[in-house]
This record gives sequence, structure tokens and C-alpha cells, in this order.
Amino acid sequence: MASFAREEHQFLAELGLAPRNPGSFACGAWGGSGPVVATTNPTNNEVIAEVVEASVDDYEKGMSACFDAARTWMAVPAPKRGEIVRQIGDALRAKLHHLGRLLSLEMGKILPEGIGEVQEIIDMCDYAVGLSRQLNGSIIPSERPNHMMMEVWNPLGVVGVITAFNFPCAVLGWNACIALVCGNCVVWKGAPTTPLITIAMTKIVASVFEKNNLPSAIFTAFCGGAEIGQAIALDTRIPLVSFTGSTKVGQMVQQQVSARFGKCLLELSGNNAIIVMDDADIPLAVRSVLFAAVGTAGQRCTTCRRLLLHESIYQTFLDQLVEVYKQVRIGDPMEKGTLLGPLHTTASKESFLKGIQTIRSQGGKILLGGSSIESEGNFVQPTIVEISPDAPVVREELFGPVLYAMKFQTLKEAIEINNSVPQGLSSSIFTRKPDAIFKWIGPHGSDCGIVNVNIPTNGAEIGGAFGGEKATGGGREAGSDSWKQYMRRATCTINYGSELPLAQGINFG
Repeated sequence: MASFAREEHQFLAELGLAPRNPGSFACGAWGGSGPVVATTNPTNNEVIAEVVEASVDDYEKGMSACFDAARTWMAVPAPKRGEIVRQIGDALRAKLHHLGRLLSLEMGKILPEGIGEVQEIIDMCDYAVGLSRQLNGSIIPSERPNHMMMEVWNPLGVVGVITAFNFPCAVLGWNACIALVCGNCVVWKGAPTTPLITIAMTKIVASVFEKNNLPSAIFTAFCGGAEIGQAIALDTRIPLVSFTGSTKVGQMVQQQVSARFGKCLLELSGNNAIIVMDDADIPLAVRSVLFAAVGTAGQRCTTCRRLLLHESIYQTFLDQLVEVYKQVRIGDPMEKGTLLGPLHTTASKESFLKGIQTIRSQGGKILLGGSSIESEGNFVQPTIVEISPDAPVVREELFGPVLYAMKFQTLKEAIEINNSVPQGLSSSIFTRKPDAIFKWIGPHGSDCGIVNVNIPTNGAEIGGAFGGEKATGGGREAGSDSWKQYMRRATCTINYGSELPLAQGINFG
């Protein structure tokens, strides 16, 4: 294939990739008996390579081995499991720039963002190493003499991870790094449109388990479509499924998992707002909105989609923002200086154009952009729209670089607009007033899972729990105490005496 053979793509071979690749890593071996699919470069829609996807039979064989390997892995002491994850981080670090280039090539995000995403999973490995020595239970005072109560945390067994195209590395890291140190095996289904990233990542992770003479099935991975995702959702051997994607599909996954009394971690749609108050640092807010709305071509779940401006600074802010937008360099995401790469697929581009038609039909005024760019790739113009917060389209997530601008008079009104949409992932306010800040982060403020002040809605750090409320799904991944979702809690009461006092002073015979 011409694209694969290009000199600038020689790094693909160094990641163990070929013009045709098996897309099923099951029982410690590569294979695949599903359909052959082509993965394309969104910059020019040329085929990069082919992948033989996994079939349901491949899944069943791999899942059986993964389930069996769980008994071995959960018996390894947690700090030893942390050592394996440390080695995974080092192996990824050695391939940081190659993996970042692959992300840029296959997904379409600009190279600094691609490298940054791989760095995020490396950071998650480092975080998980420390966590492996802090999976602490607690001692609880017992009301009964000669009794001890404690909480003990044990592994779940197998964790299913279904990731999306926009962050094919980072979201895996949020889940897999924590799941592994918690003593769980991982079965991963990567996004159908980023199979090379799935394969390259899996090769690196698998090499670490092989080097340490551990069952390769501890980390099992599949490239495939909805049938593999459905198999994970329905599989009673998987007590926890993490799903990242649309609210519509996430709701179906949740219903399937819940029907078998499994647990879900859902990271779904966002419809994130930035509020700019009349006392805000305007240059700081303008730079933040630019990154929040244009970064990753508007394809982050934390992308800023709604810009709420105080009426007194509305026009001043928009004028400055429009000038900054005009300076955004659009082009090949692997070229230095590019700030806006292509949308991920031709379908994404079509969805953008349909969204613009809907915006116009609902009274939206296009202040800048609003069109696709004539090219072989999936390029569109970064777009700013003046629209009413009551327009139905504002309640939906248009996955692209489209920013809705609207004005408000009071903080109360701004918070009401922020909270008026079905989604509840990320939000931010720009102000210097302590009373506004503390109202914003308090019970009568933002109803989102991420509530920022004077920073963008996107670019979250790994140390905090990541996730949102309402139609965003309610899941929490990465830092803080998210690890508890990957383990089962047992409350243990131990009687070390010779009497049998009962709780609540009950006398039974």
C-alpha cells in the first residue's frame, strides 16, 4: 500500500505494524477470522493498512483464556502488579513519539496532542504504580466486645473496556492501568476506526507480560465492530464494563449489562459551557476558549460547545475571539504549526454540514466558518455561531469545531443555561470574584462532574476523577478514589473471643 510504504511512515514498522495486520490478540497469540477492513488517514482518506478483525468465535476463545488467567493475576501481590504496570509505562515511554505519530496519522489530531495523549497513559502507569501500595481498607470500631470489623478490597476478575476513536490511548489507560493494579484482567475492544492504535498498544503491553513469564491472556484485545462490544456487554464473566461513546449507545450498553446485574462505567456525550463574567481576564479567557473549542477539531467529549458571555463584554469578547480564530492554521496534523486537523471520518464531515443546516434553520447566525474545506481530507472550518440558548440544536452534541455564543445578564441566569442541557460533563467560569467562584462550585452552581474556574473545559489532569452527570453517564475514571469501582468491597467482622454477643443488643435464646 502506497501510504504504508512512504518514507515518513516507516515508524509503523517499528511499532510492529504491517500492510495487513491480524486484529485479535487472544490466548496470547495474534489472529483474526472476521472481516478485513481498511484504516484510512483522515488527512487525505488514503488507506494506511488493512486489519483482519476479530470474530465472535475469536472473542469467545480469548475471553475464556482471559477469565482463566484472572485466577493467576489476582493472586499476584498488588505491589508486584504495580511493578508490571511500571514496566508497561517504560515500554510505552520508549515508543512515545512513534505512538504519538500513529495517533496523529490514524485519528487525525495534531501531533502535539497525539504525543500528549500517549504521555497521559504513561502518567497513568506511574500513578497506578503508587496506587498499588495504597489499596487500603479500613478498620471500623465494633460495638461488640472481642470483635473486629474491617473493609477488605478484592479484585473483580475481568474488566471490559470499550474505547472511542477520539482518545484511543488515554481512555484505555484510565481503565486498564487501574484495573491491572487492582488485580483484574482486561479485555479491550478498541474503536473500529483506529485499529492500528489498538494493535500497536497491545503489542507493547503483551511484550511486558511475556517478558515476565505471566499469562498473555491477562491483557486481551480485539479490533471489531458492534458485535464484539455486544459480546462484552452480555458476558456474565465480566462484572464491570467501561464504555466510552455516545449517550445513545451507552444507554443500550448499560441496559444489557444491568440486565445481568453487572456494573457499568459510562463516559458519554458532553455539551460543555464556558461562562465569561464581566470581571474576567479577557485575554486569558479568549485563549482558553480557542483551545477548548478548536482543540482536537472539536472532537473531545470535553470540547467547549457553548460560550456564555456577560452582555457587557459580549461584543468585545466575540471580536477578539473571531480574530484569533482567523489565525488558526488548518492542515496536516503532523506538520509543525498546525492547530486544526481533519475530522476523523467522512461521516463526521457530513454530520458537521448537516449540523450547520440545522443551526441555520433554527435561527443561528454564522459569525465565522460554517463550511467544509475543499480537499481530499475531512477538513472543516472552525465555526462560531450566534444562537439562542433555547434553540433545540443547542441541547445536542455536534461533534466538531462548532461554538455557540450567547449572552446573559446575571450569574444565576448563566448557571441556569449551563445546567439546562441533558449532558453534564465539564464546565468552566472565568471570574475573579470569590462569591461567584464559590457559588459556581457549590450546590446551586454547575451540575457537571467537572467544574473549573479560569481554565478551559478540556485538558483534565489524571489525578482527579474524570466523568460527568446526567446523560454523560455518571462514571468516574482515572484518579482520586476511582479505583474502588474496579474492586469489590467486603465488610468483614471477626469474632476472636469465646462469646457470641449480637448486634443491636439482640438476645436470641
